[in-house]
Amino acid sequence: MAPKIKSSVKVNYTQAAREYLASNYTVTLPKKAIKDILDNTTQIKTEPIKTEHAADVGEVKGSIECCRNRHILNLHQKNNHSLMRTAEQVFELFGFKITTGRIDSLLRKSKNWASNFSRDSDRRRYENFCNEPYVQHFTPKRSDDRLSPTSGHVRSTFLMSTLSHSHVIQIAKSVIPPLHHGMHKGQAGRVAVLGGCQEYTGAPYFAAITALKVGADLSHVFCTSSAATVIKSYSPELIVHPVLDSLTAVTEISQWLPRFHSLVVGPGLGRDEQLLEIVSEVIQKAREQQLPIVIDADGLFLVTQNPDIIRGYTNAVLTPNVAEFDRLYERVLGTKQDPSEPIAMAKELSKQLGHVTVVQKGSHDIITNGDKVLVCSEEGSPRRCGGQGDLLSGALGTFLFWSKQAVDSNNESCGIDQCGYTLCAAYASCSLTRLCNKMAFRENGRSTTTTDMIAQISKAFITLYEKN
Repeated sequence: MAPKIKSSVKVNYTQAAREYLASNYTVTLPKKAIKDILDNTTQIKTEPIKTEHAADVGEVKGSIECCRNRHILNLHQKNNHSLMRTAEQVFELFGFKITTGRIDSLLRKSKNWASNFSRDSDRRRYENFCNEPYVQHFTPKRSDDRLSPTSGHVRSTFLMSTLSHSHVIQIAKSVIPPLHHGMHKGQAGRVAVLGGCQEYTGAPYFAAITALKVGADLSHVFCTSSAATVIKSYSPELIVHPVLDSLTAVTEISQWLPRFHSLVVGPGLGRDEQLLEIVSEVIQKAREQQLPIVIDADGLFLVTQNPDIIRGYTNAVLTPNVAEFDRLYERVLGTKQDPSEPIAMAKELSKQLGHVTVVQKGSHDIITNGDKVLVCSEEGSPRRCGGQGDLLSGALGTFLFWSKQAVDSNNESCGIDQCGYTLCAAYASCSLTRLCNKMAFRENGRSTTTTDMIAQISKAFITLYEKN
């Protein structure tokens, strides 16, 4: 019978988190205990492993190799099968795939990107075993932590920190303003959405109504005159301004900006040159007032045409999907991105834009300000409905205000300094969007639409941010 690891085993994983996967490290597993998993540079220490075989002797040696982001432990049995099995159990808990013999050459050539703990059950197993939270980060494997656009493939190294999903969610909980009878209208957030034209009226509605559903008190939409009546008919809760295509649009919108806590640019904007010019000027006015800005959809098209309108503005968050990210990356860096290195590409784009926060949407949402990285891999659904990105933008508009308010009030106890207010807001919004998608799909299956997702915001918000 293979030995079992007793529940008393604890592993101090934090110290080694930032370095422990490097190529060709030797792994030595002495009898009855793992003294060092790698070497002194990683400083991974464990308490003695208790097995069912008290007389275990011998050791197991192996190596860790990085194979296109899939990290594989290759164990070689020396003279004791039971001890080797103990080692396998330990490393499986760390998220490694165990192999015997040589590593499959196909994995060396694989361009697929995968995280070690891709399943919720694996992450929970890690947290229970190590008695500490888990989060995954990735960074280019280079000493200067920089990525040259012409350097070809740069391998990513798996990193951990003490910021787990539950940890970031806990930080998000702490920045949400508590409701009380002394609050006045607008105190929990006033969000403006800049977008909406004759062809696209649904997107600004989705973003604006989501901002309200998440918890903002007031939500405004600045759209063209042809879209205003339609958007008003969707919901009486929205304040709609039919001024975006007027001759005095910049002046009228600018007069409103001091009243807002955040600005969402792009949903339903369209690509009319006159509108894009107006929006460019409004963004400049918002920057002058240090207003947090979310840029999505055709707002990203505008940034792709002129990256300087947002460059260096760290209060901005860009939310590109895969296609939008490709276009923006090529425009800013002058080269196509390497799809096998999504973390490195997102970080480099953020750096080149002056550390603007980038949320690269996909199977995993990669959130980075060029220095720090969060990866939201919470379960959603296989259904990807039009308008889901607008829901994210609206939620982000509200969370950006709440997070920035915590920073401005010097609320150090919330821990937001550990990840930064834009990353915290983005992660909270991505998690909420994914849970809404999951809940809506559970009820509606293939018929799920963004309207179904919006109907789940209340339940999802309570589940994530109000339940103990």
